[in-house]
Amino acid sequence: MNDATNGFPLEGAAAPRTSTSRMIADALRSAIVEGKLAPNAPLRQDAIARHFSVSAIPVREALRQLASEGWAKIEVNKGASVASLSADEAREIYEIRSALESLALGLAIPNHTSATLREVTALAAAAKRERDPSLYVARNEAFHMNLYAPAGRPQLMEMLITLHRRGERYLRLKFGFPEYKGESDSEHTEILAAVKRGDVPTAQKLVAEHLLGTGELIYRFLTERAALPAVPPSVQTAAAKPRAASSRSRSRTADEASS
Repeated sequence: MNDATNGFPLEGAAAPRTSTSRMIADALRSAIVEGKLAPNAPLRQDAIARHFSVSAIPVREALRQLASEGWAKIEVNKGASVASLSADEAREIYEIRSALESLALGLAIPNHTSATLREVTALAAAAKRERDPSLYVARNEAFHMNLYAPAGRPQLMEMLITLHRRGERYLRLKFGFPEYKGESDSEHTEILAAVKRGDVPTAQKLVAEHLLGTGELIYRFLTERAALPAVPPSVQTAAAKPRAASSRSRSRTADEASS
């Protein structure tokens, strides 16, 4: 018996299909993010296998991966389907991000250098200029993750990457509110200014408010949309838009209430 296996009988064991299943999962995830696969749409294993010309095994693995990431749901006797958009999930994702990213930023600030700050500044500027939702999501994630990278906490960064992926579909909703994207970009600028000053408490406060504000905006939008009758999405957006409060106004209201 091969000593390299420590006595475990691997002969005849199937090789892992990670590359194929990952490719399928990535393709399905992109289709969900781009709206080609709508919430609650069925993800039929046989149809997916035919589309990619593969067996059922990597498709099952891909669907399990998507389910673990929150993109899909798998029900006994019903199969897999695209996960629905949830106001509660959106708010919770941003609440968790607020806590973890505040921690990461506090750890990162003392380790930032002129080079890392130049890179983060360029990423913030790129996100501000971006008008394509797909590219904006990527640039926004790059800005945040590079802001925290000097913390040197790989497990924390892995958690944040997972949360960013879970929140992609929700972040895209902000493109229904152009004025809020502008506010978000301005908040990025303020956070970055505090980081450059080495002002840890202010930077942590700003990033927490930034994320909680985004979560609350998306929560309100989805809650109000769910209460509307079946009308075109453009009408839903217009109806929900005026009632969504900005993160700054919420912050002022909270300050007034506590004073």
